[in-house]
Amino acid sequence: MTQAFLNRIGTSVPSHDVHATFVSFAATLLPEDRVRRLFARMAERSGIAHRFSTLQAAEQPGGRTLDRDGFYRRGGFPGSAARMARYEQAALPLALAAVDRLGGAASLGDVTHLVVTSCTGFYAPGLDLQLTRALGLKPSVERTLVGFMGCYAAFNALKLARHIVRSEPHARVLLVNLELCTLHLQETANLEQVLSFLVFADGCAASLVTADPSGLCLDRFHAELLPETEPLITWRIGDVGFDMVLSGQVPGAIGTGLARAAPQILDSAGSEPPELWAVHPGGRSVLDAVQGALGLPPEALADSRAVLREFGNMSSATILFVLDRIMRTARRGASGIAMGFGPGLVAETLRFRVA
Repeated sequence: MTQAFLNRIGTSVPSHDVHATFVSFAATLLPEDRVRRLFARMAERSGIAHRFSTLQAAEQPGGRTLDRDGFYRRGGFPGSAARMARYEQAALPLALAAVDRLGGAASLGDVTHLVVTSCTGFYAPGLDLQLTRALGLKPSVERTLVGFMGCYAAFNALKLARHIVRSEPHARVLLVNLELCTLHLQETANLEQVLSFLVFADGCAASLVTADPSGLCLDRFHAELLPETEPLITWRIGDVGFDMVLSGQVPGAIGTGLARAAPQILDSAGSEPPELWAVHPGGRSVLDAVQGALGLPPEALADSRAVLREFGNMSSATILFVLDRIMRTARRGASGIAMGFGPGLVAETLRFRVA
């Protein structure tokens, strides 16, 4: 059976670092001193130093607008149509920057399949067709959109790419994971929603999956649906952007679920103990929960924590940022497990090894 390899990864983020401004602005939405103090403690312990957005932060975060364009204005946050228009304007340049960082090895003229994932914006003709034209891909390229699956969508895209390569050994699959999470901030005093100001960011990852034996071999995938967790992560299209519920119970549910599912996850990885761990950094508490549930040493999640610190949570693009760091330094033959979480609550896992 033909094996599939994640050959290369290219990443990009917008030029505007908004973390400090977003945190300051978010605190002003909370009317109670007690809640503001709690938010301040959580911000201090978040493990995040930088997050990037297509929006440029206002010079005075306590003022009437969050950004210099006035996209987020107190008492008048934009509707969903305005947010989708902004997504359509910003998505293609960010995606092209990520693809450009793949370098010449991508051989764009030979790409046979294009898979795009996003849960933060939709329009048609969509990003897949824009990329086909802008990159000069063959008009016959087969296009697939993996939409609205949240942070673990990259795993589903990689599964799809693996299936394609295993059935068509000459296929060259270009993946683009693009999320503009900062287009969905909400003007609310609800602490759980305000915490999105603290975590989410914009970013894009492009990658190439082929049968060429370089990069990471995609060995096995395994999914675990954690029971009785469905309400903990929800993502619905509202009149004023997309409404997210990210319950504070998520880390505990992940810890409990992974402790119970660990034998299946590790068995799906084969008999060799994993040396490398690429865990989606949904937040510091999520990484702490994974580390505790699986009994991992602190250094095991160093790459995940570094991505969280430097970029925040970019939804489906984030795990590729982690894998990119691992690919740069891992020894040949090393085995590992990648893991991500999203609505369901579902844990998606990938067993890989360095080619």
